[in-house]
Amino acid sequence: MPLTEDMLSGLPGHPLAGLKRADDLWLRYRTGNLPTAQVIQPASTPLPAVDWDAVICGGTLGVLVGAGLAQRGWRVALLERGTLQGRDQEWNISRRELMALVDLGLLTAAELESVIASEYNPARIQFGEGDPLWVKDVLNVGVDPKGLLEQLKAKFLAAGGQLFEHTAFDSAWVHPNGVLVKAGAPFTTRLLIDAMGHFSPLVNQARGAAKPDAVCLVVGTCAQGFPQNDTGDLIASFTPLRHQCQYFWEAFPARDGRTTYMFTYMDADPRRLSLSEFFEEYWTLLPEYQGVNLEDLQVQRALFGFFPCYKNSPLRYPWGRSLAVGDSSGSQSPLSFGGFGAMIRHLERLVTGIDEALASDCLGAQALGALQPYQPNLSATWLFQKSMSVGMDQTLNEQQINTMLTAIFAAMARLGEPTLKPFLQDVVQFPALAKTLAVTSIKYPGLVTKIIPQVGVGALASWLGHYGGLAGYSLLEPLARALSPAIESLPPGPRYYSHRWQDRLFYGSGKDYDI
Repeated sequence: MPLTEDMLSGLPGHPLAGLKRADDLWLRYRTGNLPTAQVIQPASTPLPAVDWDAVICGGTLGVLVGAGLAQRGWRVALLERGTLQGRDQEWNISRRELMALVDLGLLTAAELESVIASEYNPARIQFGEGDPLWVKDVLNVGVDPKGLLEQLKAKFLAAGGQLFEHTAFDSAWVHPNGVLVKAGAPFTTRLLIDAMGHFSPLVNQARGAAKPDAVCLVVGTCAQGFPQNDTGDLIASFTPLRHQCQYFWEAFPARDGRTTYMFTYMDADPRRLSLSEFFEEYWTLLPEYQGVNLEDLQVQRALFGFFPCYKNSPLRYPWGRSLAVGDSSGSQSPLSFGGFGAMIRHLERLVTGIDEALASDCLGAQALGALQPYQPNLSATWLFQKSMSVGMDQTLNEQQINTMLTAIFAAMARLGEPTLKPFLQDVVQFPALAKTLAVTSIKYPGLVTKIIPQVGVGALASWLGHYGGLAGYSLLEPLARALSPAIESLPPGPRYYSHRWQDRLFYGSGKDYDI
């Protein structure tokens, strides 16, 4: 990888060594050589004492849930394998989404403003030779992760939470009355919350040897030296298919340069590109993409990784008294990178639901599974992911994906922001989807005949089921809301399950997004 070595050697943090580690793991996923350690198991005898209401493993995003629970009076321990501090690279999100932190009382409006590091408008969407589409206020705010986590850590500690840094999860035993967590020292808790991410050992045990159904491969940098840095790209592509992949790009102004990502959707076929090979493609294409010479760039940091996605998501743990949140749960769509944005999107639902589960002692596997229900609006996006990827043995017109996406986004743009903006923020709503399909089918009738052979009849049939589920959830949600007075009069247990039913319909129909 000569270009990658030339551009990244000498950067702090040893990114080349990190890239090799990530590539080794990606190879294990492609070849089915995944770790199978049994890190959590049942125990039949009760614990003599339980010290915590919740132990959260994974502090970077777990502190969001931890601060919310601590402020509601629960005894919360937050375990972080290193130091709880954010990375240098900003998290991009919209102001509308960030308001969840204020609505939950985790930050004041002034505190939230203090951690916004950058902001820009507008952002471009463009595929191949299609016309560009410009949008505002989507992923246009860069949050300073270090500043945000400092604020949240202070709130967590002030509310009585306890932070244990350099304390890595090792193993756990689920007892009838609690969980014994070994992380150097033992912790006993009523509930174990897994916020350790895609590669959590608990996730590995729950998913077993199953290969991911899809993967998003991402490489990029933040660098200085770009001639223009006041607009961004939400998603853009300018090349035909390469190496059986359609390459997509994102670009954002950052406080110390310009961030550019290249990403692609694929399966986990052993013949797929490695991250190192993908990074070489990035350096080869970046000059054309941004109109810049590599020798004029001063790279600040490198960004790379892969995001496995499973159709069996969100993930529900079978052991009881354990709950996956954030990337551990796979609660993002296969089109999303997950991470901060996905956690923020579900934060109010999770904090409120966990609070009620603790209060009503609804901590069994079935009860906690209700906090991570089937969501047809997320499952419906699997067809989109399939249509944006190419099988290793498929033969497609080299511009087919660019042509398809140009048509679909043009249809959404004609229908206006209520259709376009939720989709750009990983939310699918039935009225918007139905209108988009109708407009696309009428205006581009030949498109469907090309997509079906690409995605396959099985994927289309599965999608139709999710599409029907999305329609049903959208119809039932107003009824669930109308039943709120009756639900509030129920005893704690039935009320908990009824609230989760309301949440399932509300979020599963995408009505949590209100433009």
